[in-house]
Amino acid sequence: MKKKIGIIGSGTVAQVLAAGFIKNGHEVTLGTSNPAKLADFKSKNPAAAIASFEEAAKFGAIVVLAVKGHVAESVVKSLAPHLIGKPVMDATNPIAEKPPVNGVLQFFTSLNDSLMERLQALAPQANFVKAFNSVGSPHMVDPSFGGAKPTMFICGNNDDAKKEVADIINSFGWEAADFGKAESARAIEPLCMLWCIPGMLRNEWSHAFKLLKK
Repeated sequence: MKKKIGIIGSGTVAQVLAAGFIKNGHEVTLGTSNPAKLADFKSKNPAAAIASFEEAAKFGAIVVLAVKGHVAESVVKSLAPHLIGKPVMDATNPIAEKPPVNGVLQFFTSLNDSLMERLQALAPQANFVKAFNSVGSPHMVDPSFGGAKPTMFICGNNDDAKKEVADIINSFGWEAADFGKAESARAIEPLCMLWCIPGMLRNEWSHAFKLLKK
């Protein structure tokens, strides 16, 4: 079913996900503070609309948050009235503006905290769902791993929102694994650290996680 997707962000993740939504027949508006950054994307994806953060949040029946972690809280705080009742697919990670240590990214959160929980507290009437934070952008849409379908771990407090996000994940070529409420983001967000270690140490970036069940 065609949906209106409002994407907050203009970086690589925002652009890759936007192209995936367009490919799957959805209407997409990207919100940005720098429209010039999306000029090349727009030329390749004329169906996409380019607007402000606020306009994109208003447009989307589903909103995707794809900004850098250190600005996510201020962005969500400003957009909270436009996120009420909506699924918000949260692709952010709380990466600190500090260098990695032996290939391990540094976070500005702790193991007893997560960025998504902070965002949910800032917009309590929005329905945040963690997703697409634990893999590189080249593999987010139609991943190819020798026929194996990788797993996208998700969490959030609203079951209906998680179902909508899971449907998107499945349409993008993944299998969604529901790992519970917002607190589970404390475990899912650090998967970004784990995913990045082979890249940081050996320049290996072509991998994804797979949940095996018996």
